[in-house]
Amino acid sequence: MKAVRVEPTFSILTTAYRTEAYIAGAIESVLAQTRTDWELIVVDNGLSDEMAWIVSSYTADPRITFVRQENRGVGGGVEAAADIARGRFFTVLHSDDLLMPDFCDRIGAVLDSDPRIDAVGCDAYLFDDADGSTIGTHQRSLGFTKRPTPRHRVTLTEALAGRIPYYSGVVRREAWLAAGGYKPAARHVEEDVMLWLHLLGAGYDVRMVPDRLGRFRRRSDSLSHDPRSVDEFEERLENTFVVAARRSGQRQDLDALEGTLRRLRYYAHLRRARCAALVGDVDAARTAARNAFDQHHTVRAASIVASLTLAPGTLRRIHPAKQRVTATVQRAGSLLPSRLIR
Repeated sequence: MKAVRVEPTFSILTTAYRTEAYIAGAIESVLAQTRTDWELIVVDNGLSDEMAWIVSSYTADPRITFVRQENRGVGGGVEAAADIARGRFFTVLHSDDLLMPDFCDRIGAVLDSDPRIDAVGCDAYLFDDADGSTIGTHQRSLGFTKRPTPRHRVTLTEALAGRIPYYSGVVRREAWLAAGGYKPAARHVEEDVMLWLHLLGAGYDVRMVPDRLGRFRRRSDSLSHDPRSVDEFEERLENTFVVAARRSGQRQDLDALEGTLRRLRYYAHLRRARCAALVGDVDAARTAARNAFDQHHTVRAASIVASLTLAPGTLRRIHPAKQRVTATVQRAGSLLPSRLIR
């Protein structure tokens, strides 16, 4: 008698590129789930022999599928996994991040409580790659301290104001396909943020749990040594919010957009001030700090402007003074939202 293959509840979509040092940890975090009705699809997005060897060592578990392809970017890797996924709900897990053991259990309980819910987001821990220490959470990095409740239906206005769920949320298959998944209609956008905004703009029922159900890795090599790549990311992120708000056209959404753009630009200018200070370009650092202050009149930005204004000559002659100003700017940069320091 032929065995019937049961469809999983959760399809976990993972694309892997140059993360051979991390992929085993990501897979182990899925294997550790307390709820077992999942499948994991790992896409080797670059035809790495080492990646193939590592992932293949786990495929004896029939819930784990391995796919190989030329590098098609994050979106192309995620969609390659989605194309063969069999689950009722999709979630994305980057190959250098982790799920907490109760991820499927906790989110599944919310989905089971109301069949009308289309997607559930969560919070996550931000941790340092060097020593594994927790250095923050996703929601706090966005400036939110009030805990969400799954009884509340998230609105587009709230998301445009910056309250975007952690990327590893769970989305009903039909909603994922209708929203375009990681193939958004708009160009030059961040796929994960656009997916949440599109779901909300289309009227899907999105909830959030307060639980921190993921571990989001901050890698030392992601603190950009190439400012052009960070500038490009920040432009895509801004454009993502702009596209969603203009698509809505509602006054409350456009107002929320304005506040978010100011906040994103504030953090971008702080980052530029930090980078300029680190290489000793005082004029550029001072200009960037002033631009940050123009976006938000914060004590942090004001202190950086003051330091760079009062001691420019000293910085060129006395190394300890330079270190003090650099440290001030570094402290500001260390508080950038987790989406900006990945």
